[in-house]
Amino acid sequence: MPRSGLALLLLGLLGFVLGGCMQSTLAPSSNAGLTPRDRQLLAHTPYAQASIPETYRRHIVDYMRKEQPGTILVDSSARYLYYVLPGGKAIRYGVTVGEEALAWSGVATVGRVAEWPDWIPTAEIQARLGPYPKRVPGGPANPLGARAIYLYEGNKDTLYRIHGTNQPEYIGHAISSGCIRMTNEDVIDLVNRVQPGAIVVVLPPGRTAWMGPVAGRA
Repeated sequence: MPRSGLALLLLGLLGFVLGGCMQSTLAPSSNAGLTPRDRQLLAHTPYAQASIPETYRRHIVDYMRKEQPGTILVDSSARYLYYVLPGGKAIRYGVTVGEEALAWSGVATVGRVAEWPDWIPTAEIQARLGPYPKRVPGGPANPLGARAIYLYEGNKDTLYRIHGTNQPEYIGHAISSGCIRMTNEDVIDLVNRVQPGAIVVVLPPGRTAWMGPVAGRA
C-alpha cells in the first residue's frame, strides 16, 4: 500500500477509536435530575440566559491526581470544579470563584446540602455590599440559586458554599465573595452525585491542577 494510503487508513482508524471513546464517556444530560419544582422555577428566571463558553460547560476529563472517587476538587486559578469518578476520570464543571483577596482554600467536607435555600448575608457582606434583607427567600432571584453545598471543617461551618447562581454570565471569572458558584443546572447535577461527608479540596489561587484532555461532553 502506498505510504499516503497507509497514513489515511491509520488516521481513519484513529478517528474511529477516538469517536467511540467520546461516545462511551458521555454522562446523562444535566436536565435529567431536575425536579418538577426545578423546572418550574428555572423556566421563569429573572435574569438573562448566559452563553457559557464551551470550555466551562460540563465535560468528562482524564483525572491524574490521587483524590478518591466522590471527592470534589476546585481549581480556583483555572475556574474549574472536578467531581472525581472511578477509573481515572472526573466530571469538570466551570465555576465562578472568589476574588483573590477573598478566596478561601483548604480541605473541608460536605456538611449538608439544601434545595433552593434561603440566603442569610453575613455581617461582612452586609458591610461590604449591602444593605440586604436579613434573610432572602429561596428562589431563582436568590444569589444561592437552586442548591447549596455547605462546607464544614470538622463540625464547624466554614460559611463557604458551593452553590448555584443568578449571575451565570460570570462563570469562568473570579468575582465572588469567596464562595464557588455554578450554573443552577450544574449544581443540581453535582448535588445529585455527591454524598454527605465527601471531601472537598479547594486549591489556592496560583496553584493549578491541570488535567488530561477532554474525553467527552457530560
